[in-house]
Amino acid sequence: MTETPNHELALRMAELARLVASPRRVEEVLSDVTAEVLRLIPGADAAGFLFLGKGGRFESVAGTSELPHRLDQLQMTFHEGPCLQAAVDDLIVRTDDFRTEERWPRYSAAAVEIGVLSGVSFKLYTSEQTAGALNLFALRPNAFDGQAETIGAVLAAHAAAAIMASRETEQLESALSTRDRIGQAKGIIMERYDVDDVAAFEMLRRLSQDSNTKLIDIAQKVIETRGT
Repeated sequence: MTETPNHELALRMAELARLVASPRRVEEVLSDVTAEVLRLIPGADAAGFLFLGKGGRFESVAGTSELPHRLDQLQMTFHEGPCLQAAVDDLIVRTDDFRTEERWPRYSAAAVEIGVLSGVSFKLYTSEQTAGALNLFALRPNAFDGQAETIGAVLAAHAAAAIMASRETEQLESALSTRDRIGQAKGIIMERYDVDDVAAFEMLRRLSQDSNTKLIDIAQKVIETRGT
């Protein structure tokens, strides 16, 4: 039986979901997503991710070519563009023809100059520290339609899931590391001052409070002075 386009799409999405759930580096997952963009959205000639941090910091990653990085740099230079708007504001930002685009005049003119005529960007996720967007670009006008928007939105959701999973893992690892260092510091204090677990922790807590220093930093100092 011949597979329908929707059936093939469902299979690819299922495979991508499996890859996202597997224990892999976020950078690898993001590269898989942008590669899938080119496979699943025929109008896309290039794709990549733009992440924005506090203080105007930006990171252009997982580009399928150098083109997304060049376009991201232009947007940061001009402080305007569809990827920026999607990252910090709208869920989906689409331009059918940059030659007639009026929302970002300087960026649009620069994009046309390097041969990019249409694009669509998808808000990836936001947090207090970071905003992001999945960005698709085409060398011809009117390259993206409603179906492209639907597929792109699903791919962006997969990427967001991978990022959130990675952040949760990092937070868990950080929490375990913090717990281990505090436990190590308590052990040192118990041995040094012949006190029990509760008293050792209370000494750490009091030092933290009196010096206005994080508990984990106090614990680290105790560990570092163990041999002194």
